[in-house]
Order: sequence, then structure tokens, then C-alpha cells
Amino acid sequence: MGTMSQHSAGWTAPAADVLRVTSAGLAGVDPDSTPGYEGGKSDGAASLATGLAALGELQERLFARSAVGEAQASVLLVLQAMDSAGKGGIVRHVVGGVDPQGVELAAFKAPTAEELQHDFLWRIEKRLPGDGKIGVFDRSHYEDVLIARVRSLAPAEEIERRYDAIVDFERRVAAAGTRIIKVMLHISRDEQKARLMERLERPEKHWKFNPGDTDERLLWDDYMAAYDTAFARTSTDEAPWYVIPANRKWYARLAVQELLLAALEDIDPQWPVADFDVEAEKKRLAAS
Repeated sequence: MGTMSQHSAGWTAPAADVLRVTSAGLAGVDPDSTPGYEGGKSDGAASLATGLAALGELQERLFARSAVGEAQASVLLVLQAMDSAGKGGIVRHVVGGVDPQGVELAAFKAPTAEELQHDFLWRIEKRLPGDGKIGVFDRSHYEDVLIARVRSLAPAEEIERRYDAIVDFERRVAAAGTRIIKVMLHISRDEQKARLMERLERPEKHWKFNPGDTDERLLWDDYMAAYDTAFARTSTDEAPWYVIPANRKWYARLAVQELLLAALEDIDPQWPVADFDVEAEKKRLAAS
């Protein structure tokens, strides 16, 4: 496709290859690095702008196909990270640049009383993207094996059950036509400290600060271990995990965009063919 050479400028290897989690887990990823991309911040900004145009067209094609009932396909972007790692920036600067009617965002908070009466995947399944849509999970079902594990919010045997339940669930979702992109934005502990301190030093950012974030920092190593276990247990060919170094916000945004572009190009949605006589309609319109 014509968009390939444009959006991939600056990339020395496919993002999906260099960012897919390995057996080394988080220890094998430098949060300051920019794997697979040879440019700097200004190059990244230019690549992001170019890629946005390509992403917008591919998303519109995907939506158009579903609008006329031609195909069943969707994309689900799962965003996981420690606090202040940049999930909001991904939503605004990457996904936010496409037509809103083709995007479905779900930000999962602590489960409600009603949700707690059901299996942990019950509320997740209800928010899966519809046909032709790009779905974004800002946090997700993985909270149920991350914070639940670190904070002992469920028995150990239940946590173990959930890993297998997640794999089965994601395989079923993928088989139904949804491309799943699972991203962990990986920042260093020092970078998080700096970002949280900035929120405290700027009054207009106080609303973004949660005192509980400092408490969670004290469990940093436990969270890193919980992520590594989740990667090992739930990264599959149908729904792989990608670890994106996120100390450099521009790179994290560019990398997520590249993963989305690759998924959409693989789907390769084409504009629907008119089911009416175009020339005849031109004549009718001209005469009207």
C-alpha cells in the first residue's frame, strides 16, 4: 500500500518485531531507548504527523466496510502502565487524531458493586469494539492480575485461574475478527517520580495527582514482577504483548501509532464498491 513507505520513515525494523516482549521481560528494556527508530524528537514529530494521515484513512476504510456490511473486523488497543507513563497522551495524540465515530474508548476503574457480582471479564466483554471500530482500553482486564496480585485483592488460586481465562477470552475475541494490540508503556521509577513531582509543582495539574500514586511507588518492584508474570502467561500469537520504552513521550506515541498502522494494513480494508449505477446517479443528480 502507498502508506507503507510514508509512515515507516525512520524505522529500521518493524515495530511489532522490536517491541514484542521477550523472555527477558522488563529487565531487557531500557525505558530511555527508542528501539527500531533512528530519528530524534523532531523526526518523530514529523513521522507522527505523516502517520496520522495514514491512520485516519485506514480507520475510515475499516469503518466504511462495516457501515455497508461488507466485513467484520476491528482493532483493540490495550494500554497498561504505571501511573504517569503516558496513556492519556496516547489517547489524545494517536487515537484522538482519527474520526471519533470510529473509536470506542473504555477507561476501566475499580469495579462497581454490580460488576463484582460477575466474573472479572463480564464488564470487559461488554466494552469490546464493534465491527469497523478501533477500541481502546485505558487499563483493562489486566488490572485483575496486576494490582489484584500485588495488593492481594483475590486469592492466589483465583489469580492463577484468571491468566488462563484471559488467554481463552482473547483467543475467542481474535477468532471473531478483532486484532488485539497489548501495550505496556514502560517508564523508569525515576522518570515517574519526576512526572509526579511536576504535577505537584503546577497548580493546573494538581487534579491529575492522586496521593495513592506515591503508595503504589513503594510497591514498584512487586508491580514489575507482576507485569513480567502477566507477559509470560498471556502473550500469545493471537494477542502479543509489546513493551514500549516510554521515558521519551514522543517515541512512545510514535511506536503505538506504528503498531496500529501495521495491524490496519494487515487487515487491508478497501473502500466499498457502490451497489448502484454511479453514472446513472450522476445524470439524475445533474438533472435534479
